[in-house]
Parts: sequence; structure tokens; C-alpha cells
Amino acid sequence: MERIELQYPAKERLADKALAGVVGSGDMEALFEPTSDDVLSVIIKTSVDGHKQQWMHLFERLSMQRALPSGRLEINDFGATPGVVRLRIEQVFEEANHA
Repeated sequence: MERIELQYPAKERLADKALAGVVGSGDMEALFEPTSDDVLSVIIKTSVDGHKQQWMHLFERLSMQRALPSGRLEINDFGATPGVVRLRIEQVFEEANHA
């Protein structure tokens, strides 16, 4: 298990907490909780060691395509594919925006 912590400037506020995915499914879950500061703190717990650079690149690409929300994003990954990772992150932000 590897724990990765990342921080990114945030420019958006979302309404509420949200959850997307289920870690027990062999996939991943993303939990989001809004905060009042201007930072998105990302905590990743993954069963796949040695992929910090890939996670950093994912969030850098995401931040170029959309405004990141302020809050705490906790990701519990059990070896999800890159497509599923992106999907779960988008889902949790969408759910938090419409809560």
C-alpha cells in the first residue's frame, strides 16, 4: 500500500460531501468534502506502489481542463484502470456540485 498526498490550487466551491465508487469492488472510491480554503488536498491510498508521477500527471491534466474545487478528496484505489480513476473523480465532483 502506498499513500500519496498532493495539493492543487482550487478555484471552485462545491455544495456538499459526496462519494463515488466502492473500493471493495476491485475498483476505487472517491470521497469529497468541501472546505473554505483555496486548495484541493488529495489523499490517495493505493494498492499499486510507485505510481505517484501518474497520479500527479492525472491531476495536472484535470486542472487544465476544469477548475478544481476547494476541499479534501480522498481516493481509495484497488488498482483501477486510468479510465475508471478519471470517471470516479468526475463523478464525485459532479455529485458534490448537485447535492
